[in-house]
Amino acid sequence: MKAIVQTGPRSVEIRECEKPQPEDDECLVKVHSAGLCGSDAHAYKYEGGYEWIPVPRIMGHEYSGEIVEIGDAVTDFSVGDHVVEEPIHDCGFCFQCKNGQPNVCQNFEITGMHTDGAYTEYTTVHPRDLHHIPEEVPLNQAAITEPLSIATRAVFTQSSVTPGDTVLVEGPGPIGVLVAAVADSMGADVVVSGLGKDSEYRLPLVETLGVETVDIEDADLEAVVDDRTGGIGFDAVFDTTGHRSGVEMAVNHVRKGGHIVIVGLPGEPSELFMTPVVRGEIDLNASYGSTWRNFEQAIRLLATGAVDAEAIIDTSYSVVDPTAAFEAFLESETCKPVFSFADL
Repeated sequence: MKAIVQTGPRSVEIRECEKPQPEDDECLVKVHSAGLCGSDAHAYKYEGGYEWIPVPRIMGHEYSGEIVEIGDAVTDFSVGDHVVEEPIHDCGFCFQCKNGQPNVCQNFEITGMHTDGAYTEYTTVHPRDLHHIPEEVPLNQAAITEPLSIATRAVFTQSSVTPGDTVLVEGPGPIGVLVAAVADSMGADVVVSGLGKDSEYRLPLVETLGVETVDIEDADLEAVVDDRTGGIGFDAVFDTTGHRSGVEMAVNHVRKGGHIVIVGLPGEPSELFMTPVVRGEIDLNASYGSTWRNFEQAIRLLATGAVDAEAIIDTSYSVVDPTAAFEAFLESETCKPVFSFADL
């Protein structure tokens, strides 16, 4: 079978690999579509915090597919089922897992990083890590369930956003776009901020979803704050930038008594001045990964059409030239590339 294999920093290639065989407690999934996200791009660059990933490694952790074989001990799934995988596997035994916080498990493993992933034609998965996808959700759209679950956690679980709230989402990358889509779906008044490099593809993409955008290198964000909030600041700010300046800017634009949710992973230490946070009694929270419930919420948003997956995914990049997708992603020329393995 064919697979996209990382062989080193900024080096990926198509290789022929042996088709896996499921154990008694596993399902064999024929991969249909697999998305590229920010963590895949960081791993591709092999930058700090990702150099522990052993190479060569089959990449990919957000995907959809169809079960084509099951082990003798599998009872919850059948051949022909459409599924997605929860790629962050918790141990089930550490304090956090027993405390109902499996998304921050002490001993987690990530598909496509700790183990071979889903940029391939077939992969094996334990049933506990799978979710059923309803027939009304096309498999190419279902491939964004995992990043959408991260957005549902950020909005539904880790924030207190309610319909009518004013919301600023910093960063129009995949998670930022999906956070904006989820907040918009519940009736919040959302604005997404980006940089000049985002004005060619990512900010226009957000606008097709009916969400207002602002290029902070070309427009005055303070004026947007005044216009949308009467000068008091946003009720909530989600920082998805992955840059240390994101949370510092969030403090400047959230209202007193409002809240900030940090979703991006800054690669450098922040120099956050805490006095305005304390005096404004600003709730500063974080959101990492997702849980089973967040996956189910994401699937329901896709099934009802509350999130327009078709508008978000970009299927123009080919499996046979994966480098093009990674480089375009890093240059903000696309937002959510989705590779198709269905016809290989």
